[in-house]
Amino acid sequence: MTYMEENKQSQSTRVPLRLRVCAKFFLLFIFMLVNINLNAQAYRAYLIPGQIYVGDPATLVLSLPASQVSEDIILTKSNYFITEDKFPSHESIDFKRVILERRSTGSRLMIEFTPFAAGVLEMPVIEIGGEYFTGLRVTVNSLLDARSAPALSTAASVLAMPGTAIMIYGTMAAIVFFILSVIWFIFKGKTAIQKWREKWKRRRLFVSIRNAERRLYRAVQKGADKRSVLDKLSDEFRDFLSTLTGDNCRSMTAREFERTFEALEDSLFLGSFFSRCDRMRFSGVNVESSEILHLLDDMRSFVNVKNKEEKK
Repeated sequence: MTYMEENKQSQSTRVPLRLRVCAKFFLLFIFMLVNINLNAQAYRAYLIPGQIYVGDPATLVLSLPASQVSEDIILTKSNYFITEDKFPSHESIDFKRVILERRSTGSRLMIEFTPFAAGVLEMPVIEIGGEYFTGLRVTVNSLLDARSAPALSTAASVLAMPGTAIMIYGTMAAIVFFILSVIWFIFKGKTAIQKWREKWKRRRLFVSIRNAERRLYRAVQKGADKRSVLDKLSDEFRDFLSTLTGDNCRSMTAREFERTFEALEDSLFLGSFFSRCDRMRFSGVNVESSEILHLLDDMRSFVNVKNKEEKK
């Protein structure tokens, strides 16, 4: 075998060796990338909700590698003294619970908290289940512009003040009610008020005649002048009938009562009543008190019947 043939044979054997070395480095590089990616995924942290503001309750979730045991370790303000773990504290963060979930399929750390300051907040060292977690940071947003200096807000609108809406709408409702009342009064108010006044007048009429009957009854019992009592009885009853019927009964005689109210059932009673009353007044004979009291009783019965009819 000549030198040229040996050189060609050695080159043919070197090429596969280089390829094998490059393939090994390439596989090692791929393995390192996969391992870095898995570690990054294993320790991936995220917030719930994704964007938080000052005063909003939130949860920071940190994904951890799988564990051989399955257990849940919960650390709160009320039970941290039972375990050997220290409950975290921060001047701008109010921690609620720290939960470590260990699973064979993948573990995770959950930190429930409420921030009270805006910006990037670094949490203290979290100690739970014999493990320590450091370097955890959260970004807290604020509805206020941190770049501007603190200043008082402008005065609120008048309509935004408490009670303003009630006052405005109440005033509008009162105005509408007043306008409707005026319209009702123009078309129907006068008639309704007139009817109400008429009812009130007739009610006062019955009250007045009853009071007059009681006064006369007491006067007779006290021995007052009988002719004066009869005159007062006749005048009061005639005024009552004039207002009740609408006819002028003040100068009617007993016969005129019978003719005027002939169509009514009361004509005979009124004729008989005033006939007896006038006989006692003008006969000149001595009148007994019992006769006057009998007239008062008849008048009271007549008034009570008419009052019941009015109420119907």
